[in-house]
Amino acid sequence: MRALPCFSAAALTALFALSPIARAADYATPEALGEALFFDTALSKNRTQACATCHDPAAAFTDPRPTAAVGKLSLGDDGKSFGNRNTPTAAYARFSPPFSRSAGGVYSGGQFHDGRAATLEDQAGGPPLNPKEMGMPDKAAVRDRLRENPAYVAAFPALYGPGTLDTADGAYAAMTRALAAYERTQEFSAFDSRYDRALRGELTLTPQEELGRTLFFSNQFTNCRQCHQLQPQGGMAEETFSNYQYHNIGVPADPQARTLFGYKKKEADRGLADHPQLADAAAQTGKVKVPTLRNVAVTAPYMHNGAFRDLRTVILFYNTFNTRNPQRKINPETGKPFGPPEFPATVSRKELESGPALDDKRVDALVAFLRALTDRRYEPLLPPG
Repeated sequence: MRALPCFSAAALTALFALSPIARAADYATPEALGEALFFDTALSKNRTQACATCHDPAAAFTDPRPTAAVGKLSLGDDGKSFGNRNTPTAAYARFSPPFSRSAGGVYSGGQFHDGRAATLEDQAGGPPLNPKEMGMPDKAAVRDRLRENPAYVAAFPALYGPGTLDTADGAYAAMTRALAAYERTQEFSAFDSRYDRALRGELTLTPQEELGRTLFFSNQFTNCRQCHQLQPQGGMAEETFSNYQYHNIGVPADPQARTLFGYKKKEADRGLADHPQLADAAAQTGKVKVPTLRNVAVTAPYMHNGAFRDLRTVILFYNTFNTRNPQRKINPETGKPFGPPEFPATVSRKELESGPALDDKRVDALVAFLRALTDRRYEPLLPPG
């Protein structure tokens, strides 16, 4: 598989559109075929959107379009519909385990904010058929679009067996497998941030970054690692900075996001509670999956509803659970106190209230450390700080 330069999704899809039809040999592996599919706008109803539209590799696999940056939600192929949540990064998504429930009743894993897709393959099958995203009417329509491309017609049977494109279900399943194969490549999970390079002895973190690292992995000074640590010990290689469990952290409602999606005034995003496989939905209301912190400094806005624009605001929001100073409970983006949680009964207060209040020096150090989790290719995107 060829390595793609850090072009925008729009530039890449235009490049594919202008290029001669690829040969089957160009898609000799599932990863290469998945790469082509990831940028193929023919897989949307009006041929305007690809996976890469909302998961742009030039924007750390998030949606950089003005509709997303301003409105926090991604605009669909129909040019008028919005999703109901801030588009999560597809980077490092392969490390989320399949959706499951432990013997102790703890849910973890899966894809999307609510884990409704158990695996990467399941996730890849969601957007093409979602009327608010790529808008294809059914699997048969997707199969027909795949069969328009002679290279696909040759590549799919070669990779997944004769007759793969004969049935709608077979073609769709093969498409999702190819997309998932591409998402499991190193392009999505480089592990080459300043943090990773420091672990390998290639550089030394700044004093402020090092203070932030110490605070982050400390059980005494912060509560960060309770949710944002996967490896058994802090400071290990290939740490994805998520345990992939589900929590309600009390994020306030975002009126703009509600308006764009079309929520009625009293409606709210129930998160994990709307997962179709839960027996205890009421206890899971408002919970969403803990996201990776990889590239977090270049993937604003933040939270599942895009409520916050600045990374420092996120840290200050967490700090509201431990500080008694009313001035430390002010959202600097609005000049007003942070709003109340949408579902106060299920807020994970045990985890959120377990650390001490942070002063500005420690807040800034944590932000500096989070900036150090940016993949090398995205470091030019870091905002001044």
